[in-house]
Amino acid sequence: MRAATARAKGRQQATGHRAAAKPWLGPTPWVAGHRIPCVHVLIALALLLFTPIISKVDSANANNNAGGCIPSERSALISFKSGLSDPGNLLSSWEGDDCCQWKGVCCNNKTGHIVELNLPGGSCQDLPPWVPLEPGLGGNIGPSLLGLKQLEHLDLSCNNFSGTRIPEFLGSLHKLRYLDLSWSTFVGTVPPQLGNLSNLRYFSLGSNDNSSLYSTDISWLSRLSSLEHLDMTFVNLSTVVDWVSVVNILPSLRFLNLFGCQLSSSVDSVPHNNLTSLETLDLSFNNFNKRIAPNWFWDLTSLRNLDISYSGFYDTFPYEIGNMTSIVELDLSGNNLVGMIPSNLENLCNLEGFYSSGTNINGDITEVFNRLPRCSWNKLQVLFLMDCNLTGSLPTTLEPLSNLTMLELGNNNITGPIPLWVGQLSNLKILGLSYNNLDGVIHEGHLSGLERLDWLILSDNNHISITVNSTWVPPFKKITDIELRSCQLGPKFPTCLRYLTHVSNLDISNTSISDKVPDWFWRAASSVTHLNMRNNQIAGALPSILEYMRTTEMDLSSNRFSGQVPKLPINLTSLDISKNNLSGPLPSDIGASALVSLVLYGNFLSGSIPSYLCKMQSLELFDISRYKITGPLPDCAINSSSANSTCTNIINISLRNNNISGQFPLFFKNCKNLVFLDLSENQFSGTLPT
Repeated sequence: MRAATARAKGRQQATGHRAAAKPWLGPTPWVAGHRIPCVHVLIALALLLFTPIISKVDSANANNNAGGCIPSERSALISFKSGLSDPGNLLSSWEGDDCCQWKGVCCNNKTGHIVELNLPGGSCQDLPPWVPLEPGLGGNIGPSLLGLKQLEHLDLSCNNFSGTRIPEFLGSLHKLRYLDLSWSTFVGTVPPQLGNLSNLRYFSLGSNDNSSLYSTDISWLSRLSSLEHLDMTFVNLSTVVDWVSVVNILPSLRFLNLFGCQLSSSVDSVPHNNLTSLETLDLSFNNFNKRIAPNWFWDLTSLRNLDISYSGFYDTFPYEIGNMTSIVELDLSGNNLVGMIPSNLENLCNLEGFYSSGTNINGDITEVFNRLPRCSWNKLQVLFLMDCNLTGSLPTTLEPLSNLTMLELGNNNITGPIPLWVGQLSNLKILGLSYNNLDGVIHEGHLSGLERLDWLILSDNNHISITVNSTWVPPFKKITDIELRSCQLGPKFPTCLRYLTHVSNLDISNTSISDKVPDWFWRAASSVTHLNMRNNQIAGALPSILEYMRTTEMDLSSNRFSGQVPKLPINLTSLDISKNNLSGPLPSDIGASALVSLVLYGNFLSGSIPSYLCKMQSLELFDISRYKITGPLPDCAINSSSANSTCTNIINISLRNNNISGQFPLFFKNCKNLVFLDLSENQFSGTLPT
């Protein structure tokens, strides 16, 4: 499924250097061959005489201190900073006299005025889970910003102004051409005073959710007559009914994003279409609950990107799609659309991305390929048809889609073998065929041409057998996601995995492997964050280097692992090693203090439960039943630094069928979220606390 809620955007970071001044583009008088009247000559001479004086005055104003920035504007920034919290030290460079050299501050080369303030935080960065995000700015945005009278560009996106409202005074920064307040946790109503920013070209208000920021009347938007880019992602507009007529007044609009705004009303058409420049329209994740056609947006033939996914549209696929000849990317996913895609799709000669997951095409996959526009065959990059009730077999021969980067056909009823032309998709990054009824053998010929592959998702095709030579080296060495659950890989452990050192998600569960895990595997898998090897017959000991892996979730259950439980990866939150042959006591230091789920039942562990159980404040599920555990439980109420915080998150705990003795563990009274408790078949004594 497309991750639409977190669409990453490139951000220009401030360098601290002054922006080059924009030249005034005015008419140049043509005087050749004409006599200029005497009075004009005098005026021209006067201007020539006084120009150096004026220039010196301007220069003195811009450089009347050693730093080079205007003192009043520097004072405005210092006052602005004083109202902020800055846990990430984003403003650590804001010292010294020359504010034009401060991070995020850009000045005009000629006038010295501050024209840009770029202060995006880190909360929107697309980083791996183990890389901490910069906390960003917080606090209050003070009116001292009004001292920056020439400010044209203000970016405060991706910060944490939690609980604060968007300041009304921002509507008085009349020079603003660019304003980005998105994803900064503002609350309350969007101030209509922002409608005073008549010079605004770029305006982004994208919110973190669809309830904290709202507007009941967006008529003020109609005053932003120069607006080209408008993003109101997740701003609650549920009571607004005239939004189409409002945005239709903005003739320069090229980009409009109303994703997740709880819109429920739309119109079939508008009397006069002013949006002749609109190229991108995103109305996804709304609640229109109406037929997909007629609708006003089918008349916007300039559109290059149209996303109306998950917005309650229904009926057959509309014939109007064929009129959208400029379309580059079309997303109809998640709507109640039925029937085969229309034949006039052949008119979309610019099509690069077609998304229709979750619709009910309910037809033959070969017919779908036949209806894709041949005129864009070598332009198509994304074909996303997951969960469309597609039937039949993939065509045995097909002219390769030379630019295809994503082929997602998962969760359908496609049968038959995977054809060899799939292996000729040399630009493919994502291949998703999971949850189908595919069969046959996959060999090197299906994979050797996929050098750019990043995701290989074939899970739950129970009749697929993957058979490659033990010396075969995969061409896709930077692949990050391999999901082969319930395919036939065994009985030998797949040696090709030793080359895939960039994988972060590896699922080889239920793949008929009955072999000893080789030593090289744990080193090759050191970067894996999600590891699933359950329900095989994999043998061997868990190595001591396990603790150095980056794994956050690990399922090794229902295998034949033996030996002791080693120290676990520090970032591990979920571990299931139930139904193995592990023995001996648990380690004195298990390492993973942030565990949420720890499932150990069905082994041969012995000894007592270590006291570090008391320190696992995130633990929700703990199952150590059917062992030879002896002795009393650790007294967490005493050993924990705060008795009230012990077991605060525990939901399910099972210690049954051991030999645990001692008084009933009183610390359970602090486990206020407890749903399931099983202490049966042990040697507890004493009285149950009231």
